[in-house]
Parts: sequence; structure tokens; C-alpha cells
Amino acid sequence: MLGWQEGLLGDVWEFRQATAEDAGWLADLKVEVMRPDLERLGYWDPPWARDRFLAAFVPANTLVVVLDDEDVGCVAVREEPDARWLEHFYLSPSVQGRGLGSGVLAAVLERCAPDLPVRLSINRGSRVRALYERHGFRHVEDHANGVDLIFERDTAGPVADT
Repeated sequence: MLGWQEGLLGDVWEFRQATAEDAGWLADLKVEVMRPDLERLGYWDPPWARDRFLAAFVPANTLVVVLDDEDVGCVAVREEPDARWLEHFYLSPSVQGRGLGSGVLAAVLERCAPDLPVRLSINRGSRVRALYERHGFRHVEDHANGVDLIFERDTAGPVADT
């Protein structure tokens, strides 16, 4: 395991490195978590969502979130020459709303070296936008697909209190 953290409600959680064996349940988690946004946007297609995750899943870039000895989510960071991309940040609906997401995001941002900005993409109208904005991300452009918004956090961006 990669170190214990404590969330807002006293939940103790940790990261572990993802493995290739995690691909199936993480793809299912993505489908579950993304369903409300994808339905709202008219893109609800579970096999497509699952396949899209599996095509982009890189275990070496991905950390699994473990809460009370149970795998409950994941987050990935992809390195690019001009930025780090935060991707595949999913937490089981059963653990959402407890400050865990904020704690996980803060811990991931602390791990990112300050030499490059961190970028991410979210669906237009997603309620997760507020979380990212609290952590110093700002909207920088609309994606060409018309559905996604690109956010960026400068290297010196603030980290919200968890």
C-alpha cells in the first residue's frame, strides 16, 4: 500500500498501485459512476463506456483507492511533455459525499511535481466541477466534441482543505 490518509469524516483510506487484473471492475465502476452524466448528455451506452475505459487503462498510471480494506475507486495521472492529465477519477457512489474525493484529489496533486500544470476533462454540466474548482482548477477551453470541458490547475494552484 502507498500510505494511509484520513478523510473529512475520519475515514482512513490508502492508495495501492493498480494491476492489469483491476481492469474489469474499474471499467464497471466507470460505467456506474458516469451513468447520470452520460444519460443526461444522451450518450448512455454501457458497452461503449466500458470499452473506452479499457482502451485507455494503463495500470502503471493508475492508483486504486482502498477504504476499510475495500477497493472503492481509482485515479490515474498520465504524463505528457507539457502537462499531467488527471484521468479516470471514479469513486463508488456508496462512498461519495464524505470528503473522500477531496482527500484523494489533494493527495494526487501533492504527488504531482510542480513543474507542469495538471489538466483534466469533465462532461459539460457535471456536478464534479465544483470539486475541481475548489482545488484550483479553472476552465480553459471547450473540447471540440462539444460535450467535454478542459480544466487546468497551474503548478502553484491552491489545494483545498480536505
